[in-house]
Amino acid sequence: MRKVILFVPAALLVLVFASGAKALDVPEYKGYVNDLAGMISPKVRQTLEARLADLDRTDSTQIAVLTVPSLEGEDINDFSIRVTDAWKIGQKNEDNGVLLLVSKADRKLRIEVGYGLEGVLTDVLSGQIITNVIAPRFKAGDYDSGFLDGVGAISGAVRGEFKAAPVKTSRRSGRGALPLIIIPMILFVALTEIFGRRRRAARMSGWDGLDGQHGRSSAMGSAASTLFWLSLLGGGHRGGGGGFGGGGFGDGGGFGGFGGGGFGGGGASGDW
Repeated sequence: MRKVILFVPAALLVLVFASGAKALDVPEYKGYVNDLAGMISPKVRQTLEARLADLDRTDSTQIAVLTVPSLEGEDINDFSIRVTDAWKIGQKNEDNGVLLLVSKADRKLRIEVGYGLEGVLTDVLSGQIITNVIAPRFKAGDYDSGFLDGVGAISGAVRGEFKAAPVKTSRRSGRGALPLIIIPMILFVALTEIFGRRRRAARMSGWDGLDGQHGRSSAMGSAASTLFWLSLLGGGHRGGGGGFGGGGFGDGGGFGGFGGGGFGGGGASGDW
């Protein structure tokens, strides 16, 4: 009882401190490139601004770049969504916005993709751009090339010019699924044979049992059959995964500059 009395005040203190913790503020939008961490040289920043403005003008796709010194403990996925919520990147009825978010101290980055671009800038492709294009350059300390090539790959993807690398599959993967079909089949045949013998023996003796043994055998046989088919159906769906979801955001204008595109968590995160 004494331990419980001591635990309650401690738990309350934790809640007080947790409620008092402030989330990282979403910075004000000041252009296509918002380099708060000082990772991009002035010359490359001008180049990026010009390229992103041209993409917006010719294709209506809006890409914003944001670097922050640190996430201050916040999850990059959550912060990215809060930024897109506030900035409203993309056209209102097209949802064709992209955010490239980089946290320098955490060495983390994310590509957040609007609803309208998820078909061309897929989660897989976003991940490959991070892994194969941006991260290697960041690891080498070449931030300028990382941003130039990364934004170039994103722009190429939304225009259909940058394709995902083929995913290698194992030739033995089909063999691994074979036991999932054979084992339930053997079980089904064995159970059917066992219950069939018991039913035949019961009929020959003219005895159904005190609790309806014959009925129970039939029910168990049906159950075995059901389990068999369910196992096959279940095996056919192995490997599926949950996608990204969630609702879009409102029609507000955000901090200005963008039209109000919707985001639902599509994209990818990574580090270097």
